[in-house]
Amino acid sequence: MSQIPAAKQGHRPVAVVAFALSHVVRAETNANEVEMLMPVVHEVFAKAGITKDDVGFICSGSTDYLIGGPFSFVTALDAIGVWPPKSESHVEMDGAWALYEAFVRLQEGDIDIALVYGFGKSSLGDLDKIFALQLDPYTMAPLNPDLVSLAALQARAVIDQGIASEEDFAAVAARSRKSALSNEFAQVRRDDSLEDLMAEPYAVSPLRRHCLPPISDGASAIILVAGDRAFDLVERPAWITGIDHRIETHAIGARNLAVSTSTAKAAEMAGVGEGPVDLAEVHAPFASQEVILTTALGLPSDTVINPSGGALAANALMSGGLTRIGEAAQAILDGRAKRVVAHATSGPVLQQNLVCVLEGA
Repeated sequence: MSQIPAAKQGHRPVAVVAFALSHVVRAETNANEVEMLMPVVHEVFAKAGITKDDVGFICSGSTDYLIGGPFSFVTALDAIGVWPPKSESHVEMDGAWALYEAFVRLQEGDIDIALVYGFGKSSLGDLDKIFALQLDPYTMAPLNPDLVSLAALQARAVIDQGIASEEDFAAVAARSRKSALSNEFAQVRRDDSLEDLMAEPYAVSPLRRHCLPPISDGASAIILVAGDRAFDLVERPAWITGIDHRIETHAIGARNLAVSTSTAKAAEMAGVGEGPVDLAEVHAPFASQEVILTTALGLPSDTVINPSGGALAANALMSGGLTRIGEAAQAILDGRAKRVVAHATSGPVLQQNLVCVLEGA
C-alpha cells in the first residue's frame, strides 16, 4: 500500500476517489434538476465501485433562487434515493463548500465515505436580479447592480493599478477556450485568435464578451473517502493535504478589488507554496479575475492553469467551484499530476474563496 502524503493541518487523511460531471450546456430543456443530477451521481458511484449503502454522509450545494422554489435541494435527493435515509446536509453556496463540510464531517471518525454534489440551472432565472440579493442589503442591493458591471469595476481596478491590460484578459480567454477543446464536457470550445477577441464589442467596458462566463446548466459530484479505505477503491487517490476558505468584507467599497487577500490567506493556510504545483484549476468566472487569483495563490510560473478550460468554458452555478476541485483531483487519479491546487469562489467580485491542495501518494 502506498504511503498517504502528510496533511498540513494534521487532519484525518481524506481523498477524492471519484469525480463525475454532466455535459455543461446553455440551457438544459430536456431534464429537470433531478434528471440532470441522476446520471452524474450514478457515474460517480460506478467510478468508485460503491453504492449509496456505502455512503455515511451526503452534502450538496445549490440555490433555491435559481429554481424559484423552496427546498429544491431536498427534491434533488430523489437522484440518490431517499430510502433508507442517510445523514444529509446542504449549503446555499457552491458545491465546493459542501465538500468542505463533508471533509470536516469525515474528521469525526465514525464514517469513512461521503458523497458531495453541486447543481444549478442558470438558464431558469434572471441572474442579475438573483445575485443582487447577496449584496449588502442597505447600500448595494437597492442599487440592483448587475454581475457584469460589478466585474467590470473590478477589471478597471486591475487595469488602473497596472496589474494587467485588456490584452491580458483576452489572452486568458483565448487560452481557456483552446484548452477546453480537449474537454468534452465544456460548453465553449474554440481556438480564437487574440486579434479576433480584441475586435469584439464591449459588454461593459473594459470587459468584452470573451471575458464573461457562459450561462450554463450542469452538475458535478465527488466521492470522498477517509483513511486507508481509499486504496481499496482506487489505485491513486487524490489526497487533500490542505484546505482552507476565507471571506472578504461585505462592503465592496472597503476592499481593493484588484487583489484577493482572502485567497492569499487561504492559499497560505492550505500550504500552496510548500511544494511544486503541476496544475491549478482556478474558479475565475471573469477573465480579469484569473489574473487576480493566480497572483493571490502565488503559483509558480510554470504551473498549468485551467487545463479543463475553467469557468470561461463552462460555468454551471453552484457546481463550478466543485468542478474545479474535481478536475484537479482527476489529474492525480489519472496519473497526469502529483500535486495540484484547486480554487473556488462565491459571492460578489471574489468575496469568498476556498483553496484546496491535493497530492498523489
